[in-house]
Amino acid sequence: MPCHFLKLSDFSGETLRYMIDRAKVIKADLKAGKRYEPFAGKVLIMVFEKASTRTRVSFETGFYQLGGNVVNLQSQGSQIGRSESIADTARVISRMGDLIMMRTFGQDRLDDMAVHSRVPVINGLTNEYHPCQILTDILTFEEHCGPITGKTVAWVGDANNMAYTWIEAAKLLGFKLHFSSPKGYELDPALTLAGDHLKVFDDPVECCRGADLVTTDVWTSMGYEEENAVRREAFAKWQVNADSMAAANQGAVFMHCLPAHRGEEVTADVIDGPQSVVWDEAENRLHAQKAIMEYCLLGRVE
Repeated sequence: MPCHFLKLSDFSGETLRYMIDRAKVIKADLKAGKRYEPFAGKVLIMVFEKASTRTRVSFETGFYQLGGNVVNLQSQGSQIGRSESIADTARVISRMGDLIMMRTFGQDRLDDMAVHSRVPVINGLTNEYHPCQILTDILTFEEHCGPITGKTVAWVGDANNMAYTWIEAAKLLGFKLHFSSPKGYELDPALTLAGDHLKVFDDPVECCRGADLVTTDVWTSMGYEEENAVRREAFAKWQVNADSMAAANQGAVFMHCLPAHRGEEVTADVIDGPQSVVWDEAENRLHAQKAIMEYCLLGRVE
């Protein structure tokens, strides 16, 4: 069976820890100028049903750096956009490539791709989960603050794919997640792994109290643009600002998966301030995803 990377809870905490630590090695080797090209002759096929900047650039650059070649498929200009089924698309492209990355809407579309693919499928983002981003964020946190085990992460904002993946990571890797969102935008119990790793707050500032990492995302995720005006009003108090960061632990860092809307979910003085590590976070998509792709294709590398 192919080794798919669809959501974090498909793996043990020990395996996720391996991927994070492997990303640190891959990054250090790249910075030291060491060539590592285990994907020579291999092809990554990227399938985009949603817009992308960081996902496309990081996957494409990473696969090239590992010696392979990349094919980029988008809804416009491919048969996916003309109602060819995901199953038929998977049956075809998995005969021509060695690895598939898909950025799509519902997780069911990604699962369908994986079921019918002969090769590993990686989740580049779905409505429900964003596992590549959360491994990236943990890699970034540990570079700045040390091991995440036993620490506290505060999520302020929408109950979106980032939040649900943070919940999975907290349970698997042994840290606490504080969560706060407006009424009407709470977590879906069907997607939430319950346990003492998760604590929900009504007050967004109290959510940040004692946190080692404060993180957020846009108030309106892709696919919900028609709700933008209503969400701006509902989320107005769920902005990460100076008060949020003051409530966090000394030395706490701020993250945002980007793109960011300054003045909405985060103030400019926070995202552009000394506690922000968003640019390291953006770069680390490259290194974390190289480790994920390596694991999917080669397994553990000693």
